[in-house]
This record gives sequence, structure tokens and C-alpha cells, in this order.
Amino acid sequence: MAAEHLVIFTPSGKRGHFASGTPILTAARQLGVDLDSVCGGRGICSKCQVSPGYGEFSKHGVSVKEGALSPWNAVEERYKSIRGMLDGRRLGCQATVQGDVVIDVPPESQVHKQVVRKRAEAREIHMDPATRLFFVEVAEPDMDEPSGDIERLIDALREQWQLEDVTADLAVLPHLQKALRKGKWQVTCAVHRPRADGAAQILHVWPGFYDAPIFGLAVDLGSTTIAAHLCNLQTGEVVASSGVMNPQIRFGEDLMSRVSYAMMNPGGDVEMTSVVREAMNALVQQLTTEALVAPDSIFEIVLVANPVMHHLFLGIDPVELGQSPFALAIADSIDMRAADVGLRLHPNARGYILPCIAGHVGADAAAVTLSESPHLSEDLVLVVDVGTNAEIQLGNKHKLLACSSPTGPAFEGAQISSGQRAAPGAIERVEIDPVTKEPRFRVIGSDIWSNDPAFVEATLSSGVTGICGSGIIEAVAEMRMAGLVDASGLIGSAAQTGSDRCVVEGRTNSYVLHDARESGGALISVTNGDIRAIQLAKAALYAGAKLLMDKMGVSEVDRVILAGAFGAHISPKHAMVLGMIPDCEVAKVTSAGNAAGTGARIALLNIGQRREIETVVRQIQKVETAIEPKFQEHFVNASAIPNAVDPFSRLRAIAPLPDVSFNIKPGNEDGGRRRRRG
Repeated sequence: MAAEHLVIFTPSGKRGHFASGTPILTAARQLGVDLDSVCGGRGICSKCQVSPGYGEFSKHGVSVKEGALSPWNAVEERYKSIRGMLDGRRLGCQATVQGDVVIDVPPESQVHKQVVRKRAEAREIHMDPATRLFFVEVAEPDMDEPSGDIERLIDALREQWQLEDVTADLAVLPHLQKALRKGKWQVTCAVHRPRADGAAQILHVWPGFYDAPIFGLAVDLGSTTIAAHLCNLQTGEVVASSGVMNPQIRFGEDLMSRVSYAMMNPGGDVEMTSVVREAMNALVQQLTTEALVAPDSIFEIVLVANPVMHHLFLGIDPVELGQSPFALAIADSIDMRAADVGLRLHPNARGYILPCIAGHVGADAAAVTLSESPHLSEDLVLVVDVGTNAEIQLGNKHKLLACSSPTGPAFEGAQISSGQRAAPGAIERVEIDPVTKEPRFRVIGSDIWSNDPAFVEATLSSGVTGICGSGIIEAVAEMRMAGLVDASGLIGSAAQTGSDRCVVEGRTNSYVLHDARESGGALISVTNGDIRAIQLAKAALYAGAKLLMDKMGVSEVDRVILAGAFGAHISPKHAMVLGMIPDCEVAKVTSAGNAAGTGARIALLNIGQRREIETVVRQIQKVETAIEPKFQEHFVNASAIPNAVDPFSRLRAIAPLPDVSFNIKPGNEDGGRRRRRG
């Protein structure tokens, strides 16, 4: 028999063992991985391109060696020579399994494209950008008073616009004299002055009066997605918003996995820096194409990121962030040239990165602070930016605390048996009738519920393909409210729950949400392993919030703000049933959408707000969960649904939770948390 090897697909997280010689496309199809192909595996369509990863992947417990895939073959060579293929990619129909391997399926190779839900939130922002246009009349050269053209331009900016301490990039000089003479000594200058009382720099000169817009980018560089807003620097208008998956996912879904990859693979940090910068440039091209503008009309970028992404983007090895005392290479805000970090914008474009708060609380958290202003609130407000690494803030105008908590990727559909990233066909809303125990659901791409006769026709193009993060949260919470799951997280049997949707799965039970296998569709169920993954994630989130409440000396909060693109799609009631967030009036739980992206836009369009957040960050009290003994205690209590000790009295008043307890079967001492599938 041929030896079997472990194949792990990212970003889905699905895995399985396959015999040597199995085509990657075949492995993907058997695991239900979303890998496109329209030519029947003949190497013609190129839809099944994948990116293999090599090296040590401690998160997955696998070491991928060269030779894990079959050698490059003639079909791939022919395709590349005729139509081109990115370096390092393989055709899934041609590359075969020869060893343990991690395979990344890029967005363009997925049938159901990832939905990066990071739209620009409506926000009134006072315009005071760092980069502005100035029209000036420049004195002509004079034989009696010899001086250079640049000196006379700088004099004109000082006299006509009161701009002091102005310099010019060397790259401006080759074009300056032609612009002055073509404009008959009238020119428009793009000038960058990052501080109201600081030095200014000329970035570009146009002849005459230039009345076309110039642009800036506000970027939220997340561990899972990269979202950007292209903004008109004169009006503040968002002319295009878009996002892409962070290609670093193939090196590890969570931050510590990527740090580990850098530790265990020499040059791994350089590799991760390269792929994220290229993804940023691809996103720039996507935005400018959509807005019908040229990349060189972008004169500034403001970026926010968590500390690991921050360091990798800047080309800094993040290894120190993976071990105590979690030291940042730089915590302060950064002013830089965009070209120095490989971005293809205007050649003289400038960049600004917000300050980091602590080793695990980054510039993205600072941007959330800038957007939501908990430091100005009369109420005690808890702000939770939900992601693979949740960043949590608690405070008011008197005091502000911050910490991070390692929730992992389960909230985004990873590590879930039927889980997937948000894409058309993914279940995103779930309701379960507490009497009949029957479910109904909605999928991304349709507003029709599954019990509606029109559902099948409405979802013909996408089908029902899996369950995403918001869907699994609602499913588990609904199961708890319907008495299908007990407080410990165990799913009852059909006899215990009265529902034949509860079926035996190995030594535990699972709940079937959707079964379309007879028509060639998918079986989508919630297993005890899935519930365990959600319990671990939500317990980490709640424990972080509870730790801040301890430090603040309070037992409850006045308001809860859920930030982040994922936070925008979480039902407050279901989040509270799970015990993700502290007990609070449901009406006082609100979504801020992509608050980090909003904070980046504010900093892009108003330099005074940059100074404000730099001051506020220095005043925030940082709490490191990794060294706090109470964190583990809170984590254990928060593993129950909703909690083992906190009463959640406000929640129980609107959502009574059945007092059920399901026994562990003999021989199932692990608590029913093993999983039969991937």
C-alpha cells in the first residue's frame, strides 16, 4: 500500500491523510475544500492554482520538506510558458502528494470567493490632512539676484501660504524647471506637512493650476484580511473600499503561529513580509482600477495593524513578540516613505503608522480608540475588537485599560468541521425552534430563510457550502437556548433532546443543520469538537474582559461596543448567550463595524487626531493577560455556556436557558470533545 501523508489546506483549515500520488485537486474535492476547476483536471483552465508551503508549521504540528509534492511537470511548464503563472504556485490537478504538506488556496482559485466585509463606516471627519495642494506664483529668475528655482518656490510657499521650514525631495528637482516654465511661473505643489507646527516637504509640482484630486489610503492590516479605503484628500470622500485575504494565513492562522514559523524557519519573516507587501500592492491596484485613478495619484498611506503584522510589514523579525517580555522594536508612531516598504504609489508618497499600545495591543487598537473614544465617555464602556487576537479596552474619561486575548480563528469558521470563511453559500444566521428543535438558516448572498419554498431557487448559484463565524456562534447559542446543548457544552442524544437531528458521531453527538447529500450537496452539522473550539475562543475573550473589570474594580459595564468586521455581524443576544461578553442590557451592545479602519481614515484626514491618539496611547494602562493569575481562573469559569459562576441575570430575563445536563457515555472520559472529522 502507498504511504499516506497529511495534507492541510488553508485558509479553510481542512485536513486529511492521502496516499502518495494523490493529486492535490482530488484531495481538495474529497475534503470539501473550495478549489476551482473547470477542465476536468487536464491542466488547461489554470483555475486550480495553489501555493504549497515549506518549513516548520508548529500550529499544524507538521514539517513540510522539499519534495512534499511531485516535481514540476510538462503540463505546468507548458501552461506557464504560454499564459504565465506566479512563481511558487502549482496546478492542483498536476501536483501530487509525496509527503506531508500545507497547501494555500488563493482567493482567485476559490469557487466561492471570500467576502471581506470591511466597508467604510459613515463618519463626519474634520478635514485637516497632512498632504495638501498649494497654488503659488513664483518669481522669475533675475540676473541681479541669482537664486535657484527651488529656493524661489520655497519662498513663494512661505510668503503666500505661511509654510515654514519647507524642503523638497530630490526626485522633485528633475521636473521642477519644466513645470515652472510651462506654467508661466505658476505651479501647484503637493506638500506634505505631518505636524501643524512642523517641517513640510514638496512631493510633486504641476504646471499652472492643478484641479484634479489627490488621494490617500487608510489601511487596516489584519491577520486574516487586509482592508483599505481610498480617500480623496481634498474632500474626505471614500472613492473605493476593498479587501483581500492576508496571504500570510498559509504560514499560520493566528499570530503566534506566524511568530513560530519565523522562529523555526530561517528567513521565514522575510518571506511573510514579502507576501503581505505584494498583497498590499495588489489591493492598491484593485482600488485604483475600481476608482479609475492612477496609483501615482496616491500621495499618502495611513496604516494600522496588530504588533505582529506591524513588525512583519515593516520588515522587522517578530520573534521577540513571541516571548516574555513581548518587546516591541518600536512602539511610537512612524512617519516614513511608502517606497521604503515596497508600496507602489506616487514615488514620493509618505506613510504614517499609528503607535502601538503594548506588545500584544497594536496600532489597530489605537485606531479603535481614536474611532470610538472610550477615553472621552461618561459611561464605563467595554470595546472588543473581535478577531483571531481580540483586543479589548475598558474605561471612561477617568481611566482606560487595554489588553489582548488569544481567541484563535474559530470565530472566523476555521477549526470548525463544516466551517469556512465568509463566502456566498456559507450559513451566517441560524434559528432553532425550542419546541420542535428544527432549524432554519440564511446563507451569505441571500436574504431568504431555508424554510421558505423560494430558498432552493434563490441559492442555486452558491448552494449551501458550510458555516461561517457568525453562523457557528448563532448555531451554538440557539442550541443552548433550545436545550440541545448543556452548560458544559455537551450535545445531547436524540433520546435526551427529543430531536432526531442529534446523531451519534463517534463517542459523542452532533446536531445536523443541513443534509443535502442525496442531491450531491453537503452535510453541515455542529459537532462537540466544534462547540469545544467555540468555548475555548469565547472563554479567552470573556476572561480578558473580566480581567480588565477586576483591574477597574467593577462587576458590570454600562455599554459594550463590538468592533471589527466580524463584530459587525455578531448578534448581541447570541454573543451573550454564549458568554462571549459580560452581562449587559442587549440594547446597550452596539456594533462599530470596522472601527480600526475608521480610525485609520480619521488619522489620514486629520493630523490633529494623530497627535491626540499619540497622547492617549501613552496614558492607557496595559494589562498583560499572559502573566495574570486570575486570567486562567476566569477562563475556566467562562468555558461554561454562558458562565460557571457569573449569573447573567439580565440575559436570563430575556432568554431563559434550559437547565439540562447530558451524561458522558461510558468510555468517553474526554468529555465528548473528540472529533471524527478534520
